Amino acid sequence: MRLIDFLDKGASLGADFPCLTMNGQDLSYGEVQAHSHCVARALARDGIEAGEKIGILASNDPIAYATTFGISRAGGVWCPINPRNEAAENQFLLDSFDCTCLIFHSDYAALVEQIRPQLKKLKRVVCLDREHPLGPSLEAWLEGVSAEPIEIAIFDDVAMLAGTGGTTGKPKGVMISGRNLEAMTALTLMSYPFEPRPTYLAVAPLTHAAGVLCYPVMSLGGRVVIMPRPDLGELLELVRAYHVTHTFLPPTLIYMLLEHPKLDTADLSSLACFWYGAAPISTAKLEEAILRIGPVMAQLFGQTEAPMMVSTLSPRDHLNPDGSVAHHRLASAGRPTPLMTVGIMDDNGRLLPPGERGEIVVRGPLVMLGYYKNPQATAEVSTHGWHHTGDIGYLDADNFLYIVDRAKDMIITGGFNVYSIEVEQALQQHEAILDCAVIGLPDAKWGERVTAVVQLREGCSVAPDALMAFVKAQIGSVKTPKQIETWTDLPRSKVGKVLKKEIRAQLLAG
Repeated sequence: MRLIDFLDKGASLGADFPCLTMNGQDLSYGEVQAHSHCVARALARDGIEAGEKIGILASNDPIAYATTFGISRAGGVWCPINPRNEAAENQFLLDSFDCTCLIFHSDYAALVEQIRPQLKKLKRVVCLDREHPLGPSLEAWLEGVSAEPIEIAIFDDVAMLAGTGGTTGKPKGVMISGRNLEAMTALTLMSYPFEPRPTYLAVAPLTHAAGVLCYPVMSLGGRVVIMPRPDLGELLELVRAYHVTHTFLPPTLIYMLLEHPKLDTADLSSLACFWYGAAPISTAKLEEAILRIGPVMAQLFGQTEAPMMVSTLSPRDHLNPDGSVAHHRLASAGRPTPLMTVGIMDDNGRLLPPGERGEIVVRGPLVMLGYYKNPQATAEVSTHGWHHTGDIGYLDADNFLYIVDRAKDMIITGGFNVYSIEVEQALQQHEAILDCAVIGLPDAKWGERVTAVVQLREGCSVAPDALMAFVKAQIGSVKTPKQIETWTDLPRSKVGKVLKKEIRAQLLAG
């Protein structure tokens, strides 16, 4: 299936049903289909051929998201560009991806004006919501264009070109194929509870996980309710108003939701599946979420290079047969999904038995085609015939996957390996901690000293010595932080991941 086929499948189940909703306004499946035909015809009219790269720069917006299906209809490659990136990063992405068309929202006009002179490959610039000196409005661009069905042969199987996070250097372009998205959609439908016409609340950026999670919903003729920006009070109201069945939040926003004063009185009875992922979650807060939100929490594990569904922990996997919380499993990332093979590999390329820790490697139809125009990086991440995730973990005797750290975040202190996630889990058991990050800093005596930066819950206080004693009682002195800093907030990426590289730089600087 191509990206456009998910929309067409939903439309085949009822063109008049709502497809995309925001601020109380609906676009039906038929309307989104017609828009996609118009966009495809306009791209072809402007000489933008199948296989060319089209960037979309916008926040969560139904017209912007509908336009991605027009790109697919034209045989083009959608390049999701996150508006929260720095200008230099977006310039680099658009240039290195060879984008020939950019469709942007006027909220980001200043950014586009800044980078446009350096983007020599662009043939066409379109502003989504109004006329702009750089190009016509979307309405004007599509004026007079027929909405009659159009079919354009695809150039190849690349459906999306997505940038890696760029936290360890310049971002790379991940070539996501139609086959990757088809496998991801199938695995989602296999792994989690779904009924016909689900309602999915898209809170996180549609440029990331929230966007591709729309495809399984559309394949069942469901509705996607889009939030332009995260607002947890509004989230609770939208779940009630639209009988939302599925949603996704990164752990950071789940922690904030648990602090929200309206959570315990909100009507969340329609929820069947509340996905979390993109970063490790506190097991203490996960248990709290199960008890207060409901037995609907559902983990997913993947990465841009193998999207979303490498392993899954369904709502029922969070519970014992008697309905009680399965505490022993909350730290797991679930079992490998049916179409994916997961292994644990040492530095010599040897696959390790259950219980032994090493790098998590994967095979299967989720794995990307490669990095765009970067064969060296593609070869490096594909050694020994497996895709290397860069995560350290192990598989237990029941084939549940446990992620213990990113390889680059492991701390070697006094000759011992300390995994930062384990220390973070211990810290997050303390009632005063909202969020935290653990890193290693240079130390003359220990080589590296375990260092924690904590963000406290509102109105709470705790002394570093008391926190150290709390952690030591759980995991011992070797893993206990020798330095604890309290910050009002932690630096985070566009998708809510705590940026340890920035924390390390700030601590080293002063």
